[in-house]
Amino acid sequence: MILAILQARFSSTRLPGKVLKPILGEPMLIRQVERLRHARRVDQLLVATSTDPSDDALVAVCEQYDIPCFRGNLNDVLDRFYQAAMPYKPDHVVRLTGDCPLTDPTIIDAVIALHLSGNFDYSSSAIDLSFPDGLDAEIMRFACLEEVWREAELPSEREHVTLFIYRRPARYRIGSYKGYRDLSHCRWTVDEPEDFEFVTRIYERLYSENTVFGMGDILALLESEPTLAMINKGFERNEGLKKSLQEDMRFVAAR
Repeated sequence: MILAILQARFSSTRLPGKVLKPILGEPMLIRQVERLRHARRVDQLLVATSTDPSDDALVAVCEQYDIPCFRGNLNDVLDRFYQAAMPYKPDHVVRLTGDCPLTDPTIIDAVIALHLSGNFDYSSSAIDLSFPDGLDAEIMRFACLEEVWREAELPSEREHVTLFIYRRPARYRIGSYKGYRDLSHCRWTVDEPEDFEFVTRIYERLYSENTVFGMGDILALLESEPTLAMINKGFERNEGLKKSLQEDMRFVAAR
């Protein structure tokens, strides 16, 4: 069984409430789930959020749209992710984040196919960066997730679920799915108000023609309307991870 877990929370620091901000009349989270349901190799999809009262509205939306939802630790994301997966006892777990409403189900399926055919412990489209930021997909054996949950100690490893694995290539067999060209400079994720404006414009241009428009459709649109890409230009990729690594230094110093 392949279980996909979509991490989401309301209390984003840079753009609070972003997961429920409307895109064409529906919450951003629902737009992403709509796309994820077209991933053919995923057997079950659920949302993992927190027990914090700030996430009550998010849970209510999941109930409204009949999306399975798990609530766990707000700050220990690894524990939340593991506890969400554990009742299903899946063979493999796909990790997704709720700030990627342009996620492409064909890329998710391709990462899963690579992972299974290569008999890898962990596979990702974000190791050798080539895809736009916001099209990341990761999959790991559930047994590996269980090991990480038991052993990870650093704040960065508890916040970023798979960091423990891909930092240890000598221990885990790691598969990397790479695109045919380097598009890693493209920013298609939502962390800032400008990101949300960019994504909204993409939906406004493409959704009516094809509700599951893909990466190629977006690239064609940006080629015809290059000013769209300027809306959220200049933000740094993986800013959240860099902050977590700084927290690691304080954690080690305090031990």
